Amino acid sequence: MDANYQLPNAALLKEQAEWLAPARARLLRGVGIAHRRRVLDLGAGYGAVTGELVRRGGGTVVALDQVITAVTQIPNVPGVCGDAQVLPFVNESFDLVFCQCVLLWVGGGVEGAIAEIHRTLQPGGVLVALEPDYGGLIEHPPEIVTRDLWLAALRRAGAEPHIGRMLPGLLERQGFQVQTRLLDELVPASPTRFEFLRTLPLTEAETAVLYRMVQLPTPPQVVHLPFMLVTAVK
Repeated sequence: MDANYQLPNAALLKEQAEWLAPARARLLRGVGIAHRRRVLDLGAGYGAVTGELVRRGGGTVVALDQVITAVTQIPNVPGVCGDAQVLPFVNESFDLVFCQCVLLWVGGGVEGAIAEIHRTLQPGGVLVALEPDYGGLIEHPPEIVTRDLWLAALRRAGAEPHIGRMLPGLLERQGFQVQTRLLDELVPASPTRFEFLRTLPLTEAETAVLYRMVQLPTPPQVVHLPFMLVTAVK
């Protein structure tokens, strides 16, 4: 992630978390979160999902993010400032690591982050990851297509927009046993996607394109961002 890029505001992250809540709940139930004793919320941000992990879990939850002012706002949860590529924990510290739209931002360091997740998981521990694939973004009609804007701006910000399709193979190479599902629910298009896009480093030309797009009348739209729903057991 580019050092100059800032987290989206807490309200945007909360809306994103609510959109993914049904899929996330199925994954967490599937790995038996109620029986997990040490959980790491990796890239917790302002804690949009941390409270859910606490409610569903049976043990301690630790929240980690690069932005210390974010994790220190999460009530009743230990907040740690750290980097996914150099996790500040001893070997086999956790039996569940959770991340949502986090490995997207590790960019070229994702293999190092996966190695660190593997190192800090106990044998039999599991990674639960929900990660997007902007290369597969489906949008219709053509006048509301933003895929190229996303791909360019995400790369400019230091992200890897194709992390979804890459992740299963990267995890298998690290030695994980991987199960991957695809988010299959099509929900109504939300204008919030434009707010997220505005948080990225757009050029002047891209900003103008986005402005014109937002001003268009709102016809019936189909917008679907593929998400890989991954569980990976050590």
